Amino acid sequence: MIFRQLFEPVSSTYSYLLASRRGGEALIIDPVLEKVDRYLQLMKELDVHLVKAVDTHLHADHITGLGALRDRTHCITVMGEQSKVDVVSIRVTDGDLLEIEGIGLDVIYTPGHTDDSYSFLLGDRVFTGDTLLIRGTGRTDFQNGDPRMQYESLFGRLLKLPDETLVFPAHDYKGDTVSTIGEERAYNPRLQVKSVDEYVELMNSLRLPNPKMMDVAVPANVHQGLAQEQIARRGWAFSPQQARALIGRPDVALIDLREKQERERHGEIPGALHLSYHDLQENISPSGVLHVLGSEPGKTLLFYCAAGERSAMAVQAAQDAGLTGARHIEGGMIAWKREGGALA
Repeated sequence: MIFRQLFEPVSSTYSYLLASRRGGEALIIDPVLEKVDRYLQLMKELDVHLVKAVDTHLHADHITGLGALRDRTHCITVMGEQSKVDVVSIRVTDGDLLEIEGIGLDVIYTPGHTDDSYSFLLGDRVFTGDTLLIRGTGRTDFQNGDPRMQYESLFGRLLKLPDETLVFPAHDYKGDTVSTIGEERAYNPRLQVKSVDEYVELMNSLRLPNPKMMDVAVPANVHQGLAQEQIARRGWAFSPQQARALIGRPDVALIDLREKQERERHGEIPGALHLSYHDLQENISPSGVLHVLGSEPGKTLLFYCAAGERSAMAVQAAQDAGLTGARHIEGGMIAWKREGGALA
């Protein structure tokens, strides 16, 4: 497996690049905007291509690289379902499996630092975001943080992992790069409490100043929907109401770009073909099913996904491939449900 731990010194942020092999798919956790060029150069040198970019939570101390990586690589962006970010490709929840070729990460909901904090377990290592730090824990005094919830995330979830599990946090301010669950249980001063009430008292007494970037980073990180706005300006988007009038017509092919677990959890629009965004480039190639389908005279390819991000990128890619009838449902399944659209 290819594994790289990358550091951004201004916010002391660690980002993690994972891939199962050279020439294969890659995933990055907690990317920082200022380091996007470095990530892309490294992926080129390692001969991997980015498929998914993940944030463990809505960051307050730096601007995320998710949007920039999406726009430059067409990767899928991923956050927890509780996140207030306007648009991400996939919203995961506790118990999900986040997959790329050859790698699967178990999704663990670990709120407390924020209400949208997640950790990701990969075999012998866990990526803990700001929930569990090396000899520390993430603050709980903003973004709906809650020390009681964090106590449960720590003692009820993360500290139940095997002692030898490697701990890779999103930050370290002392230069430490990795720890283990056993080390943190034994030596982390914030974990030496005897009860949840003692932990709450400890966290509530910290009185920390706000992160220096908070007023800039949080608003920037909440708004990631630029790709959809561009597609709408080009006239390639339909509202859910407009889409209702098109679905079922013989000259319209409805394409569901979501992954299997998303369809199983959230339902689907009746009559859709299941062609994952993951396979889009193959499907819009000259011999691909979407290219053949979209080449029929007067044919509209109507894409949709969870929130409209993947479908917006799919429309642009299809248009670039000469499929001028490509369109998408703006806002995806979220907007479709909000407007009372039918589900299968």
